[in-house]
Amino acid sequence: MPSGKYQYSINPATEETLVSFEIDTEERIQRALEKADTAFRAWRRESFSKRSDLVKQAAVYLRRNKDRFAGIMTAEMGKPIVESEAEVEKCARNLDYYAETAESHLKTEMRDSNAAESYVQYTPLGVVLAIMPWNYPLWQVFRFAAPALMAGNTAILKHASNVPQCALAIEEVFREAGLPEGCFQTLLVPGAEVRKIIENPIIVAVTITGSEVAGSFVASDSGRLLKKTVMELGGSDPFIVLEDADLELAVEAGVLARYQNTGQSCIAAKRFIVVESIFEQYQKRFVEAVQALQTGNPMNRATRIGPLARPEFVGDLERQVRESVRQGATILTGGQPVPGKGYFFQPTVLTDVQPDMPAGCEEVFGPVAAMIRAKNTEDAIKIANHTPYGLGSSLWTTDTASAKKQARDIDAGQVFINGIVASDPRLPFGGVKRSGYGRELSDFGIREFVNIQTVWIGPSRK
Repeated sequence: MPSGKYQYSINPATEETLVSFEIDTEERIQRALEKADTAFRAWRRESFSKRSDLVKQAAVYLRRNKDRFAGIMTAEMGKPIVESEAEVEKCARNLDYYAETAESHLKTEMRDSNAAESYVQYTPLGVVLAIMPWNYPLWQVFRFAAPALMAGNTAILKHASNVPQCALAIEEVFREAGLPEGCFQTLLVPGAEVRKIIENPIIVAVTITGSEVAGSFVASDSGRLLKKTVMELGGSDPFIVLEDADLELAVEAGVLARYQNTGQSCIAAKRFIVVESIFEQYQKRFVEAVQALQTGNPMNRATRIGPLARPEFVGDLERQVRESVRQGATILTGGQPVPGKGYFFQPTVLTDVQPDMPAGCEEVFGPVAAMIRAKNTEDAIKIANHTPYGLGSSLWTTDTASAKKQARDIDAGQVFINGIVASDPRLPFGGVKRSGYGRELSDFGIREFVNIQTVWIGPSRK
């Protein structure tokens, strides 16, 4: 975390300071931006084939160094090591996906008009600033970087201040893969410097994955300068269980959806909305499964619940649990920080949660699940939509035909029927309401940071 002239990498499981890095000066920032701008002039003219070869090499380098990069993530932000290894693999798959599909996603399209010839082509914008979070410190960055680079843009990364080793590791991947100097650079700067970077005329667009508060500041600063933005912000995803759901699958999936990455995910299931007829049965099985989760050293391969990434997150969870209980919620298991070293919080289940309690309406970023009783399907969807967020949602029922219709009534960027919300390079990802705007991944994502250019060639035809 930033302090004076340094950013510190602190192990959240032990509270040990791992390493410190000097914060970049204004001169270093300007040099990096100028280097990115120079690199863009040449990179935009490279063939898709050349870009593809280099991006594929980045995937090879990631896989070859999977153990090291996974270890950095686990040491720096506390992700259980098995999940860190899976994250590295997912990043490599995303690089491969865009290396193989970018050219077809951005293929020139002929259009009918009054011209002798007219078409739409996709050209890169320039230098894009990426402001990225700590919770998926590699995936969130590669999710943006693969399509942006394949489209011909160059990138500047401002990563979360508590994961500087991850930030530098990502730059290493692209450098060692052979991308031209300046195509992808990391800046180690505090959040207070972001506004000045956005204001720099070299930056043409901004993408952010982060909190609603951070997103609103970035949107305001970028909007004032008419710079394109993509916002992937917070979520309070509903996990809706209807009376005909397969309970065994819905319990197993629900526990994974809530507690993976120690519950620190924007698309984690946070509100479990269960119809009344099966509520007690589902809740009992869910609590039993949560109580079996192993909490502890994230380097232990059996650990499912690691530490929270920062000490203040423990206090945030305590407040949300305490205030929800004061308003009538009941703790079924957990509910307290774990004594001793590290930023650990017990895996927790709250019941009798009402939509206006903190556990029912705020983004709860940690291992706390909120159980909410619904009268029926219509009431469950009404409760699901009773939130300022609209990122993902999960709906459990054996009546798939009805679920397809119900999906249209759910205010969310993603509706997963009988599955947990996850990002897939082949599918667009993003939210509505206070969860942000714009889309990442698939053909929608790669077209966010391009100029959709119309070319009209005369003479005109009648």
